[in-house]
Amino acid sequence: MAEKAEKKTEAQKLKEQLCYAPKNAGERLSDEEWEKADLFCEGYKKFLDLAKTEREAVEITISMAREKGFKAFDPKVKYEAGDRVFLNNRGKAIILCTVGTEPLEKGVRIVAAHIDSPRIDLKPRPLYEEAQLAMFKTHYYGGIKKYQWTAIPLALHGVVIRADGERVAVTVGEDEGDPVFTITDLLPHLAGEQMQRKLSDGIKGEALNVLVGGRMFRDDKESERVKLGILKLLNEKYGIVEADFLSAELTMVPAYHAVDVGLDRSFIGAYGHDDRVCSYTALTAALKNDRPAYTSVTVLADKEEIGSTGNSGLNSRFLEYFIEDLAAPHHLAGRTVLSASTCLSADVNAAFDPTYGEVHEKNNASYCNYGVVVTKYTGARGKSGTSDASAEFMGVVRRLLDDAGIQWQTGELGKVDAGGGGTVAMFIAALNVDVVDVGVPVLSMHAPFEVVAKSDVYQTYRAFDAYLK
Repeated sequence: MAEKAEKKTEAQKLKEQLCYAPKNAGERLSDEEWEKADLFCEGYKKFLDLAKTEREAVEITISMAREKGFKAFDPKVKYEAGDRVFLNNRGKAIILCTVGTEPLEKGVRIVAAHIDSPRIDLKPRPLYEEAQLAMFKTHYYGGIKKYQWTAIPLALHGVVIRADGERVAVTVGEDEGDPVFTITDLLPHLAGEQMQRKLSDGIKGEALNVLVGGRMFRDDKESERVKLGILKLLNEKYGIVEADFLSAELTMVPAYHAVDVGLDRSFIGAYGHDDRVCSYTALTAALKNDRPAYTSVTVLADKEEIGSTGNSGLNSRFLEYFIEDLAAPHHLAGRTVLSASTCLSADVNAAFDPTYGEVHEKNNASYCNYGVVVTKYTGARGKSGTSDASAEFMGVVRRLLDDAGIQWQTGELGKVDAGGGGTVAMFIAALNVDVVDVGVPVLSMHAPFEVVAKSDVYQTYRAFDAYLK
């Protein structure tokens, strides 16, 4: 005879009624939901492998968008419900827009992510020879731990604009059989002085030199014959000369591909989760929602990792100008549309890592497998450099996620005085838009090999899907 269910005490009833108790995906998701998450992440891994730079992300996004009926934006056209357009900003940022059934004066629904990631850029005059080795001089981009970028395989990505104006795309180190590159490190036997330095100075910025080659050009009448041999190879393959480096954007990124992590394959390890994990989830949600109520605007921007600067970052006005151009044929001011709009700033947060738990305040940290994380504010100490979402808009997002049955959590970026960071949220807020950060918790953020939980990736996609609907 089955045992009778134990009667709940008053305290247990009150606890269920009054206390907040987030749950792990293992306790919440059905087998069917896990299968959907795994399948969704297979597409995401392919995107990661193909989009290691912001330029590549824009190219892939345009290709995916065209397949779903998006066309290049024309500011002279008055777009109507169901029309789908994209604005390519210099090949380094992109806006996708699907016009909704509600009038524009009711505002638009914005999702804003970034498609740049920390990396190692080549200097304008990178190539040199020393000790019969050809090397590239570099300048790192974004916040990195420099020592993490040594002694790993690197691939060369980017574009070169030749003296005749022709644009040449460069990718070396991704295809099977390609050579790769590396930044060498000092052997422990001779690293006594190096290992006495602070960790931040263990590898200095000017020591991030990339090994490019070592085979001499067969002519003993000239100096720098190894460098000359490398230039000859580049000229034969790409038609470039050394002066063409002056008008180039070339970068070193990890050469490995996205892979499953863990015996249970519950995580994805890859370069560039920050912030391509939010870019991809936002993009797929935008492509799916072809008849939204409110006009949807998905922005994939550049330069977030260095402050959203430049004309392809969200500290510029390209989003504002797009909204103005979209609204003008409807005899509306851009500020009217923006002031009625809302935004999910799609960016990652730091997942609680038990190895380094001391930098987190556990009640307000985000955790792997607890779903998409809503971050009310980021910033550093005293909330410097953040927008700090209002209680009212937090309430709107909370109801949206709960009503859609989406697993979600809140999180801060570490303890109050432990450091901090920023997102694009404050630049969107400057347009008089209600905004909050929403994204995926990440382990080893800004490392060449970051880790995310598949269940969190899928719940983030579901959050953007529900918001754009």
